[in-house]
Amino acid sequence: MKDNALPALIEALRRLPGVGVKSASRMAFHMLQHDREGAQRLAHALQQAAERVRHCSLCHTFTEGEICPTCASPQRDRSKLCVVETPADQAAVERTAAFNGLYFVLMGKLSPLDGIGPNDIGLAKLFERATAGEVQEVILATNFTAEGEATAHVIGEALKARGLQVTRLARGVPAGSELEYVDLGTIAHALVDRR
Repeated sequence: MKDNALPALIEALRRLPGVGVKSASRMAFHMLQHDREGAQRLAHALQQAAERVRHCSLCHTFTEGEICPTCASPQRDRSKLCVVETPADQAAVERTAAFNGLYFVLMGKLSPLDGIGPNDIGLAKLFERATAGEVQEVILATNFTAEGEATAHVIGEALKARGLQVTRLARGVPAGSELEYVDLGTIAHALVDRR
């Protein structure tokens, strides 16, 4: 009988972002040598998540129900819709406790070179939700990468043409930083966007 379990585990761990062969091997050996109970818990949690977690029918974030708790909450401000690229970005905004509106999670960004277009990130569904009548302001919180900027521009122009107020996250010098160590692009944007 062939020994396939360990190589299969290492190969599975390599699917995680930023994990190469050496890191995957270290993780696999650690779990098997020092934490078999943790390995079982991890396997069970992954299986449960893969079976139960799906996309919210309204905002596309991850949830176990048809609608996520954020979309279902009557305490959320339904006049504001924050557009983010990923559920991780949504979680980051939520951790600030500075936003009490709703979200739309694109599950990506426009990237023509990678073959990712408007249909791949659900722009039609975003436009439908944004123009359904409740939303008054759409806050574009895509990342400040070339693709994120292009995505924000396309969404912003389309929503402005539909009569919605569109805003973009501010960018600038981080609090507590020293100017001499901040990159020039950030300083330039902070000067242009000063208030």
